[in-house]
Amino acid sequence: MSVTLDIRLKRANKVYREGEVVSGVIVMVCKEAVQHHGIFLGMEGLVSLQLSSKSVGVFEAFYNSVKPIQLISSNIEVAKAGKVPPGKTEIPFEFPLNTKSNKVLYETYHGVFVNIQYTLRCDLKRPLLAKDLSKNCEFIVHCQPQKAKVNPTPVNFSITPDTMQNVRERSTLPKFLVRGRLDATNCVISQPLSGELKVEASDVPIKSIELQLVRVETCGELCRSNARDATEIQNIQIAEGDVCRGLAIPIYMVFPRLFTCPTLETTNFKVEFEVNVVIVLQDDHLITENFPLKLCRV
Repeated sequence: MSVTLDIRLKRANKVYREGEVVSGVIVMVCKEAVQHHGIFLGMEGLVSLQLSSKSVGVFEAFYNSVKPIQLISSNIEVAKAGKVPPGKTEIPFEFPLNTKSNKVLYETYHGVFVNIQYTLRCDLKRPLLAKDLSKNCEFIVHCQPQKAKVNPTPVNFSITPDTMQNVRERSTLPKFLVRGRLDATNCVISQPLSGELKVEASDVPIKSIELQLVRVETCGELCRSNARDATEIQNIQIAEGDVCRGLAIPIYMVFPRLFTCPTLETTNFKVEFEVNVVIVLQDDHLITENFPLKLCRV
């Protein structure tokens, strides 16, 4: 006897803010009437933290994850024990998105060492010999917008052999001069990162120019650990080949949904972001300029 169980939210984008009501329907489809011992719906918000090998070693990191931080947890009984009639049955539900114990709802974020996720779970309890059914549905939480206005301050930069860091033999570097501008490093997450870049001079032909968006995650009690783990989110090529000198190359990068969130700092973890301007020369020299970003939602 086959029964399909599904959770459908009223909002197509599945985005909610604290204080709003998460509403939708539980959909069950079956050919014959199905006996059950109750239908339950739960809402849960968790911050999952994973220690990196930098802080605890490779072996320990394989199985050691920090205890998850519970942001929200509530359960309701949608239907008492009985029968589901044949055909399609829809049961509406409403869940207020409120925290308890003065906890804060952080924005949904899918990272490598930090994961902030909100889910609905529906359980259909079946008689002894039949298997219980369950269905999970993730919804997205956006933090409350900042009331203060964000004043974008342009950042001008100039990249030369003298500005390079972590270089062992500076004398072996080819001569080059790259100038550019980021329109802001204090960014609104719903708006693109923009600016421009000009290659003024380069002794060695250029192979590629790329924009690399990086997340920097820090886990550990009171964030004391020095294990800042930087991982790439996305890499966009903005120029290919030996570009014309003095030509303004536009910088334009959209912040990807779920993989970015407003910059976050708590006692247990931090989520920060950076952007790298990467210039690859034909002789495979890699020139990188790093810019810390602060993301916010307005």
